[in-house]
Amino acid sequence: MTTRMVIIGGGPAGNSCATTAARLGAEVVLIERDTIGGAAHLWDCIPSKAMIAAGNARSFVQRSMRMGLSEVATDVDLDQLRERLSTLEGRLEGQIRSLLASQQVQFAHGTGTLIDPHTVRATTADETIDFEADVIVLATGSRPRLPDWAPIDGVRVLTTRDAYPPPTLPEHLVVIGSGVTGVEFVHMFQSMGSEVTLIVSRQQVLPAKDPEVAAALEEDFLRRGVRLLKGARAVEIRREGDEVTVDCDDGRVVTGTHALLAIGSVPNSETLGLDRAGVHSEDGYVPVDVNLRSNIEHIYAAGDLSGRLPLSSVASIQGQKIAEHALGALSVSRRRVIDYDKASSAIFTEPEIADVGLAEADAFSEGRKVRVTKVPFAASAKAQINDDPRGFVKIVSDPATGVVLGGSIVGRHAAELISVIAVAVSNGLTVADIHESALVHPTLAEALREAAE
Repeated sequence: MTTRMVIIGGGPAGNSCATTAARLGAEVVLIERDTIGGAAHLWDCIPSKAMIAAGNARSFVQRSMRMGLSEVATDVDLDQLRERLSTLEGRLEGQIRSLLASQQVQFAHGTGTLIDPHTVRATTADETIDFEADVIVLATGSRPRLPDWAPIDGVRVLTTRDAYPPPTLPEHLVVIGSGVTGVEFVHMFQSMGSEVTLIVSRQQVLPAKDPEVAAALEEDFLRRGVRLLKGARAVEIRREGDEVTVDCDDGRVVTGTHALLAIGSVPNSETLGLDRAGVHSEDGYVPVDVNLRSNIEHIYAAGDLSGRLPLSSVASIQGQKIAEHALGALSVSRRRVIDYDKASSAIFTEPEIADVGLAEADAFSEGRKVRVTKVPFAASAKAQINDDPRGFVKIVSDPATGVVLGGSIVGRHAAELISVIAVAVSNGLTVADIHESALVHPTLAEALREAAE
């Protein structure tokens, strides 16, 4: 008998699960209330990176005058940028829809709710449909966290989703939150010409990252004129006309034309009907085992809702693993479970930041013996050609075996270059394996080989 799988949420986890399950022979129903592709993919990740690309292009054009090019205009056209983002979203959503349709995935555009452990109700604009399911996958994602003290209006006081792009380009943007999302918005708007102040609740930006990596980004922010308020926590936002004032808990006050909150997210689970199906939750998240199962054997959770590493790339892999596990097809995958400690991540600032595996600071805090080698991009011929010698490559390895345990990259194209270290970490390769690879010259990747020497 054909297994029927019902998936609530059409983001990276849901789409990956749907296509994998359909390929393995399941009858698949996918329910999504908003955009196919998911908020993280099409509302957050893609628009933000497209705006960052626009800002990077503006910065490059301004910098290119040192490379022998004449001065050209670099004004930001928000209407044109808005149109480009809409085009990108439509194109990507269309591609995903076509893929799902080609695999006979049934799509319901509406809200999915659990009625009991085996019944999912889809409420669309036209009808209500109850689907009986052998397997249920919850992949509803998350949304920005909105504190009571922040009067969000989408005009002057913004969430991240109000900023793709905002109605007007901020003259002075106050960013609240110095994690990954916060620093990307600092870079984005500074590169477009805005004055930016970043409120940092701790003593470094990116508190979860390697201090040396965070210091490199802070140095570049300061060079670009970004104001950093360290050790300050925002407690109130007041809007008066065209000005926005942010009060901090230590008495410091910042006034700008706009404020943007990037202080985390909350799971989209309150309307799922988890209690009716007996699904256990903690603070809105659904705890899962190594196979992404909830406390109910045939109900899985993936993506941000699972409370695991909140990355689109990880969510996609989770969706694939769920389909394989639920349909008894684990033999098609070389790795049965996901090792979250070996997932690579990137921050699309300028310079870019990327890391994977064991961080140097974590190794030392654990008392673990490691070998750390570091090569600055200033020693790279390609970096000099690009007129951008910022940053470095750092590789962490086992001193006894040479096995690569992790690494960090700060610099241009770090998000692409980290793939080499990620493959090494995932497959137990050694620094010798990297060093003995004949890489193209001149390229930034040569710094990887030198760091592995």
